[in-house]
Amino acid sequence: MIRRTRELIAFHVTLDALIGMAAFVLAYVVRFETGLLPIPKGQPPLEQYLAIMPFIGFLIPIAYQLQGAYRLSRSRTRVDDFFAVFIGTLLTVVLGLLGTLYMQVYFASPTARAAGIYEISRLVWIHFIFLNIIGTYGARSLVRSYLASRYKSGLGLQRVLLAGTGDLAKHVADRFIQHIELGYKIIGFIDDTDQEDHLGYRGLPLLGKLADAETLIKREKVDELYVALPLDQHMKMLGLIEVANKECIDVKVIPDFLQFVTLRAKLEELDGIPLINVNDVPLHGFNSAIKRIMDITCSSCALSILSLPMLIIAFVIKSTSEGEILYKQERMGLDGRPFQLLKFRSMYQNAESNTGPVWATENDPRGTRFGGILRRLSLDELPQFWNVLMGDMSLVGPRPERPFFVQQFKDRVPQYMLRHKVKAGITGWAQVNGWRGNTSIEKRIEYDLYYIENWSVGFDLKIMWLTVLYLSFHRHAY
Repeated sequence: MIRRTRELIAFHVTLDALIGMAAFVLAYVVRFETGLLPIPKGQPPLEQYLAIMPFIGFLIPIAYQLQGAYRLSRSRTRVDDFFAVFIGTLLTVVLGLLGTLYMQVYFASPTARAAGIYEISRLVWIHFIFLNIIGTYGARSLVRSYLASRYKSGLGLQRVLLAGTGDLAKHVADRFIQHIELGYKIIGFIDDTDQEDHLGYRGLPLLGKLADAETLIKREKVDELYVALPLDQHMKMLGLIEVANKECIDVKVIPDFLQFVTLRAKLEELDGIPLINVNDVPLHGFNSAIKRIMDITCSSCALSILSLPMLIIAFVIKSTSEGEILYKQERMGLDGRPFQLLKFRSMYQNAESNTGPVWATENDPRGTRFGGILRRLSLDELPQFWNVLMGDMSLVGPRPERPFFVQQFKDRVPQYMLRHKVKAGITGWAQVNGWRGNTSIEKRIEYDLYYIENWSVGFDLKIMWLTVLYLSFHRHAY
């Protein structure tokens, strides 16, 4: 498996470099040979760009590697591929600008420097961005489609052995069976259960006990071992990992998220004493500053672009029902501090005067006729860009909850309060995966904590893109 993965990575590196060089030359042709745009400073010779082309081919794999584009996984989605290519291409341009500037200053002769031998047209860089994204993402999509067709035909499948027969193991088996295009084939289960039915689950056999793992791995030519055991079998889990390591196969442990969930652990030191911070989050320091800059920039642009639609919405709200245009509601944000969340009012004034705090429901009788449309299209959330600009919220993060409900959930749902380690968001990983509104709190926490642990700029961009695609049309948007 390791060899196949290395070969696929080498293929992608080579293909990315070739596509990048071709896109760079094609960008020159589009800019200078098509006559679509005027050329006020004259046309540089093609040879000048051909000389820099290998440098672009060298930079692209480096930029993609920094972005994680070569961490190949069969569970990787098309959206993951797109953002890896998108951000990797932008990083290539940044490195290219720095590299050509360095060569211009330190390597070019005075004559060459005066002639701008290492200068690249800004429009060429812009054309390169579009052409390279289209070419590289298109190539990856073709490779993905080819591999998926092979997997569906039963070729190149990874043989998976599942340790455990509980609900978690069955859930994993369901996912693999439903998504054969990922390229996995479950050969069966192993567990120390005493059940007599050796058909296992969904026709998959129970092959033996946990102690038989080493023999079964050899006999069945297993490629990957998935361990889905309860926490009280921790020592057996360690034994399985040791067996997998000896047989040089991949082993993946799937914890029961609600029983065993912490944020990213970080090794610290107190005067020589090692400490493990089990609730460390990547969103602090420089990362927090980057996210804040994104929030200010994007929320400012959104408020400017959406000012006219928001004025129209405000006018319709005022014209169709009595009461304030904006609805202020206390929510809990970063570190459990309350703030006033803004929304366009979608219900009648004092809608909770008789019921107290309750969840909104489909066809909620408290909602106005226009308010139902606002909630269905998520337009009632638009004023929260002001919350983002003021620093109460972020564009992406766990959705803020009302203190009344927080008090109910904090003792009932494990790890619930960890979601307040970061700012609340207008949208989040849970929301774009369907866990929005009156849905499972446990699943929302699972996705929220995954986001907090795995935050990155690319992850935020991915969530924002998925929000545009899916969130406004989700069935729980009421």
